[in-house]
Amino acid sequence: MTAPIETTGAEAEAQPEAVLTGVKKSQIQGRSLGQIAWMRFKRDKVAVAGGIVVLLLVLLAVLSKPIQSIFGLDPNELHQDLVDPQLLAPKGGWGGMSWDHPLGVEPGLGRDLLARIIEGSWVSLLVAAGATLLSVAIGTVLGVIAGYYGGWVDSVISRMMDTFLAFPLLLFAISISAALQDGAFGLEGLPLRISVLIFVIGFFNWPYMGRIVRAQTLSLREREFVEASRSLGARGPFILFRELLPNLVAPILVYSTLLIPTNILFEAALSFLGVGIAPPQASWGGMLTSAVDLYEVDLQYMIVPGMAIFVTVLAFNLLGDGLRDALDPRSK
Repeated sequence: MTAPIETTGAEAEAQPEAVLTGVKKSQIQGRSLGQIAWMRFKRDKVAVAGGIVVLLLVLLAVLSKPIQSIFGLDPNELHQDLVDPQLLAPKGGWGGMSWDHPLGVEPGLGRDLLARIIEGSWVSLLVAAGATLLSVAIGTVLGVIAGYYGGWVDSVISRMMDTFLAFPLLLFAISISAALQDGAFGLEGLPLRISVLIFVIGFFNWPYMGRIVRAQTLSLREREFVEASRSLGARGPFILFRELLPNLVAPILVYSTLLIPTNILFEAALSFLGVGIAPPQASWGGMLTSAVDLYEVDLQYMIVPGMAIFVTVLAFNLLGDGLRDALDPRSK
């Protein structure tokens, strides 16, 4: 219900035509785009659940070493007394699950699966996040340049994208990873393998982000605020970094969350093929590789790392879908 405000003379021009009855002035406030997006996101319970799982996984990866130290977990400690020496299967049911080993033990060597899952979490998330940042950095810069300048610049960058997309990525990643296993660039061992995986996965996946950013830039460059900047004398670099990029944050953020699970699966695939993280360092893909020869002895040894990958990928996908709907309601 609204009630008209009676005014006379010049006061009529300064007063609003109507006010909300029963509502205090302090109760009426504007909301920023971020607040509106957060309200939409909170309504999506599935996306919120995915975000909570992602947050817990990130905390698990960051605090993996302190957690192992506090609870006395050692991912490489052997418990061969818990394994049948003839069958190589863990003693007891459900893969040797007990209070001391909640997820069971590894067939043959008897290493604790919970400790190896925790240890492998930081490896998988570090590789996926690093590769995603590299892809986003290259794809955003080249995509926004191609979309804004157009012409021959757009043609060159677009053909470059097509060339990268035509590469047999998996075979190329296997060959590079295998060639650099012994040492390169002053690195060796685990730091080298992680760096190579981040480079291979991130460098050859940037065209996907580049195409998305290019398409968004083609739409934004014709908007009124860009024309206004040009009319005020703004040049290309200023418009790119002060006008276009802030308006591209939302789609970049959304597609980054959807790219991370893809990179997690790619890292697991390379480790599964033997060119990823080398043992004894725990990784989820490496655990699946070992489980191939032992799944008939203990099926749970394959289920545990498989479920870790499944839950992580699902959580990131749910979070990405929720962010997309919250930041761009027209996408529904």
